[in-house]
Amino acid sequence: MEKINIICVDDEREVLESVSRDLDYFSDMFNIEECESAFECLQLLEELDAKQEYVALIISDHIMPEKSGVELLTEVAKDNRFLGTKKLLLTGLATQADTIQAINNAKLDNFLEKVWDPKELVQMVKELITEYIVEKGIDYEQYLAKLDAPTLYRLLKP
Repeated sequence: MEKINIICVDDEREVLESVSRDLDYFSDMFNIEECESAFECLQLLEELDAKQEYVALIISDHIMPEKSGVELLTEVAKDNRFLGTKKLLLTGLATQADTIQAINNAKLDNFLEKVWDPKELVQMVKELITEYIVEKGIDYEQYLAKLDAPTLYRLLKP
């Protein structure tokens, strides 16, 4: 089974733990990593790349010290090593301009406002991971239990 990672980034420990708890559904098949800053996330990305592990999804808060979530996701979007990595912005404070910048520059795949519905988050993650696995050509059958069937069908139909 391939090593596939989901990275959660938020400078607030309680929020980070809440996101991880909501994503526990995936933890038997995917590595759930936590980072408390954009800098920590970039360091983790270097480590995962060195180990040739997949980064399927980054879920990032927007408002963080030193580097915002939009800046982080934009940097990841421009890094050829992480082409195809899905990006989800999770925030309650992003302005419309921030959101437009994220969509245009960070190639944002989805956006979810705080406070989120855990079921909605899990469904979004299912869809994004399904897209990532199919687009990367990873054998999806071993992950079927955690993938989104309608998304899989849409991507695989001739």
